[in-house]
Amino acid sequence: MRLSHTIFASFATLLIAAIVMAVVSPSHSRIPNFRELGELRVATRVDALSYRTDERGTYAGFEHDLLIELGQRLGVPVRFVPYPDTAHALEAVINGQAHLAAAGLAPDSRLPLAWTAGLREIDFVLVGRSSRRAVLRDRDLAGRVVTVRQGTKLAVVMETLRQRIPGLEVVHPAPHSDDQDLLMQVATGRIDLLATDQVNYALAKRLAPTLAIVYDLPLRSTVSWAMSLQADGGLTSEINDFLNESAGNGLLAGTADRYFGHIRRLDRYDFVVFHKRIQNRLPRYIPYFQEAEKQTGIDWRYLAAVSYQESHWDPEATSYTGVRGIMMLTTDTANRLGVENRLDPKQAILGGARYLSMLQARLPKEVAHPDRMWMTTAAYNIGPGGLNNARALARLLGKNDTVWIDLKSVLPLLAQPQYATQFKTGPVRGGEALVMAENVRNFYDILRHSHPVEHSLLAEPRTDEPPGFQVGLSTRK
Repeated sequence: MRLSHTIFASFATLLIAAIVMAVVSPSHSRIPNFRELGELRVATRVDALSYRTDERGTYAGFEHDLLIELGQRLGVPVRFVPYPDTAHALEAVINGQAHLAAAGLAPDSRLPLAWTAGLREIDFVLVGRSSRRAVLRDRDLAGRVVTVRQGTKLAVVMETLRQRIPGLEVVHPAPHSDDQDLLMQVATGRIDLLATDQVNYALAKRLAPTLAIVYDLPLRSTVSWAMSLQADGGLTSEINDFLNESAGNGLLAGTADRYFGHIRRLDRYDFVVFHKRIQNRLPRYIPYFQEAEKQTGIDWRYLAAVSYQESHWDPEATSYTGVRGIMMLTTDTANRLGVENRLDPKQAILGGARYLSMLQARLPKEVAHPDRMWMTTAAYNIGPGGLNNARALARLLGKNDTVWIDLKSVLPLLAQPQYATQFKTGPVRGGEALVMAENVRNFYDILRHSHPVEHSLLAEPRTDEPPGFQVGLSTRK
């Protein structure tokens, strides 16, 4: 199926029309230089991927974090101004109300905007509800209703398909609609099919395992930032230099890994079982996990995620290596921590939490959150010596031993003879430690959704933002 010519030929016309309809009195003025204005003003929209609030009320997201780094490079605060949809965010740049737009945007040269290099690749799909991936053909779309956010390339794709497939209906959700919320409506049957991207789908599938990709859309693009064609040359070159350097020094890859690097690790069955055990096993142990949080400062849901990965919340679990209990402690570790009975879940959970706290304290201060907790989790599996070996090997291979994305590429190498011989401990199952840490990340994300709290003790506040940085101002147009 070849729709790319039709899609891109019509995209500019439709999107510009949407922009024009969305504005009341366009000024098409030029925004002052970011240094003269004293801030870098970014038009965005609230969504789960690019710009959102976390449990502590602070702002986060893939593009948010990159823009904070850009602001530090430029030496000015970053002011995020959320708009209800893509069209309004782009219009803000065109009319001189923002220096750039960052909202999961796919670039198009036909629009009166300048586009940066791609930050990450995106593939688009139709998502429905199914117990398995049921691939639809064109004729299967007749009579179906597809929801797609207005003012996007996806809207143009769906309009093209609607014209070609009799009986296909295309509808648009209300402004401010987030793909994650829309995907949950697909899972509950309120929406038939949703046009979205594969990352949004993978995030939502962890919460709703019945979601399935049913149709691969003929569109692949990148997430890019949009700037005015009248932008001062200094800003344009600064941003391009920043992105080029970020691609080379690992900042782009590391930021993407922080938000998306683990989400495809588990399959539908894993999530189905986990959700069932949240209901029928977890409740009896929550008080023990919460008490352990009070004593160690580690989010109880993270402790529960580690415990599930280790034992599936089975207090009598035993491995062939002799580790036992709901936290799968070795005899030596239990003795050091004062755990008299590893099969007593209350004792074992507190012991496991204290062990995690001890492992975390042994890491150098240069290892920042959240990477610090992921390395701690790997050390829970292979011990502090095994983690030290991984960090030493990372340095030997010219990698950064203080960031998770570099360490995760090294951990599986610890079992290979050519690397294992360099350490007194011999081969170490670093691949298992990697799997454990990535799985725990997924389980923790799900538990944060199923058991929200007002304050999370896992993540520490950022300390690398200069005074005066305005992170996530929530002004709305």
